Amino acid sequence: MNTSLSPDPSASAGPLAGLKVLELGQLIAGPFAAKTLADFGADVIKIEAPEAGDPLRKWRLLKDGTSVWWQVQSRNKRSVALDLKQPEAQDIVRKLALDADVLIENFRPGAMEGWGLGPADLLKLNPRLIMLRISGYGQTGPYRDRPGFGVVAEAMSGLRHLTAEPDRVPVRVGVSIGDTLAALHGVIGILLALQHRHTSGQGQVIDVALYEAVFNCMESLLPEYSAFGAVRGPAGSALPGIAPSNAYACSDGGYALIAGNGDSIFKRLMKVIGRDDLGADPALADNAGRVARVAEIDVAIGLWTATRSVDEVMAALDMAAVPAGRIYTIADIAADPHYQARGMLASVQMDDGSTLAVPGIVPKLSATPGRHRRNAPTLGQDTDDVLHELGLTPEQIQGLKSRGIISGDKA
Repeated sequence: MNTSLSPDPSASAGPLAGLKVLELGQLIAGPFAAKTLADFGADVIKIEAPEAGDPLRKWRLLKDGTSVWWQVQSRNKRSVALDLKQPEAQDIVRKLALDADVLIENFRPGAMEGWGLGPADLLKLNPRLIMLRISGYGQTGPYRDRPGFGVVAEAMSGLRHLTAEPDRVPVRVGVSIGDTLAALHGVIGILLALQHRHTSGQGQVIDVALYEAVFNCMESLLPEYSAFGAVRGPAGSALPGIAPSNAYACSDGGYALIAGNGDSIFKRLMKVIGRDDLGADPALADNAGRVARVAEIDVAIGLWTATRSVDEVMAALDMAAVPAGRIYTIADIAADPHYQARGMLASVQMDDGSTLAVPGIVPKLSATPGRHRRNAPTLGQDTDDVLHELGLTPEQIQGLKSRGIISGDKA
């Protein structure tokens, strides 16, 4: 692990330094968007429920009672524990929103309005506020009130239909891709809204629906249906309409992913596998011709890979400049020199002195790169400090604690 992300509060502030962000919501989509902003210098104040906090704290594998995922999702944030169902806590959010630049929430539509924290309330207090609202189906439309998780969005967008072998049960992508895509669309929306505010002085509402974020990545699915009535179906490891591009079994039980679909690349690939006859065939000189005979081409490539190990296939194709790759597990990633050279295998020193490997920060900016300024907070770690910044006295803060409206690490 050649990159250290040990907490460094003095690290360069980043391109979003001075940007104040309120994060309301939990789990993945909203918090991932806020994490991205925090990595590049934004001051993110995460609002959590006092008793248990964000459920992500207890998701998947735990270290000392807290998810190690939490250390990635909530780094560089401050945690304030507020019971948003309480009027006094809602008043605190309004006060925080007065000088906030961005508010991110991913509750079901109507929840914020029910607490008096909807756009009509907050933009009246702070017309410069930018509100990112992430939900399953968006803030409008006949499905707006349905509960929507990323897995449902992936199905509704058309993605799940494609992720399967023909005539087999569709499978899910092994991570919460719908939530992450929605988060990234939300970050794009925030940056666009900040640019608009720079010229107009006005904030606005960004409405991101999980299913729309995934649908936005579905390439030619809709125009092909519109123009030809074509309903693309699952194709397993192949890429329909582009040839050759597939996973090919090797002699050691592994698979080689080979993308020989460029015209000149195809000729080089055919030379490597000893099929110059296919490489020189004028009918296969372009993608359309190769798609028509993709089964024949796949058999030829598969016969060649079946007599070689994945390493032997990779070495031969690298020499010929044919795009190819192996299927990595996380153990492969952790040992890969390119990941190391690019700073993607980072290490964080935990508060107990132990070291945890985490993904590095992306994207990579040459002048203002993202930084790790502080570890993910404990629940309510920053409640007292943030409320003190709002002007509350220690006695007022203690009174709120005694009534269960807030919680924090400090006595």
